[in-house]
Amino acid sequence: MSQVTKGFSAMRHKPFAFFICARFLATLGIQMQSLAVGWQVYALSGEVLDLGFIGLAQFAPFALLIIPAGQVADHYSRRGIMIVCFLLEMLCSAVLIAFSLSGLTAVWPVFIAMAIYGAARAFMMPASQSIVINLVPSASFSNAVAISSSTFHVAVILGPTLGGLLYLFGPNVVYALVTTMLAISVLLMLPVKTLATRTQTPQARNLFEGFRFVRSRPVVLGAISLDLFAVLFGGATALLPAYANDVLHVGPVELGLLRTAMAAGSVMTAIMLAFYPIQRQVGRRMFEGVALFGLATILFALSTHFYLAFAALFMMGAGDMVSVYIRHLLVQMETPDAIRGRVSAVNSLFIGASNELGEFESGLTAAWLGLVPAAILGGVATLVVTGLWMYWFKVLRIMDTLPPQSDVAD
Repeated sequence: MSQVTKGFSAMRHKPFAFFICARFLATLGIQMQSLAVGWQVYALSGEVLDLGFIGLAQFAPFALLIIPAGQVADHYSRRGIMIVCFLLEMLCSAVLIAFSLSGLTAVWPVFIAMAIYGAARAFMMPASQSIVINLVPSASFSNAVAISSSTFHVAVILGPTLGGLLYLFGPNVVYALVTTMLAISVLLMLPVKTLATRTQTPQARNLFEGFRFVRSRPVVLGAISLDLFAVLFGGATALLPAYANDVLHVGPVELGLLRTAMAAGSVMTAIMLAFYPIQRQVGRRMFEGVALFGLATILFALSTHFYLAFAALFMMGAGDMVSVYIRHLLVQMETPDAIRGRVSAVNSLFIGASNELGEFESGLTAAWLGLVPAAILGGVATLVVTGLWMYWFKVLRIMDTLPPQSDVAD
């Protein structure tokens, strides 16, 4: 098998290929929508705190629903859950279209739409994370993770750029196209079938089994909690609309490019990992990735030129991708399939907290201290967290190779 063929070997499995295409279109649309929402809200209110409330509106329903969503993912069709979630995200886009057509200047309807998206995302994340290992043979799983991560970040790269360009024709154009893309995602998920069935165990009846399992595995606990606190304090990307307008003095097209910069770093790293996966010193590499993320956040905060800010965001994405790749492999390979949805829900809760709460924290801190000091503080806090976790989770720091895949419940 050639190196190129080996790098895309997981795509030979049709269920995985359909899943990747569906999620790619949905992610592309959501990223386009995210840029339009941020720019529209800031243009209407001019309040940087409202950018933080966008994140909070998504996180509140997400935090309430994510644990029950993991239970649902372990008892019902993960494919069916994803289809319903795509439909809910279409409803979110419809609310945004109605808001734009109404001519309202108050931004609260946008927060309602984001709450709908947060609810859909709560059920989407455990289902989509735990289904991948059921779509490919175990030998292809690490390659599937790399492909899944790289295609996700390609969508994150293209989405803001397309959203910025299309926003020139008005937000309604963006929201209408997103609705169409989500409808296609639903159609693509219909033929997806898993390769294995789940074995129900006594643990399958326990709603909080995911927490128990994570707490009993220091390596898993250290990996996902590191992401929680590092990205919680390093959520400078939430400030991009204000940063682009007030510091760099650029418009929505340049904002779209800045939004793609971090994803570009992520996808380039993910492509490298597809061909050259990390096989040794995995714990050390994970901490190095988070440290790079923190340093690049500080560089971004100090940037006053567009290209320097772009380069800093690119490095943030590269560091984050290393951490995401290792964490996802650790969580999925150590977890029995019967409780994989609930463990993925715990992981998703940590990710959601770091992203949406991180956006709110960044908006709140920027309102108090200003844009640049808030971003610098976030980068420094990320570095502090990295150092503390290296000390507290020695088992993760010294881990050399990934664990074998777990197929049976404890």
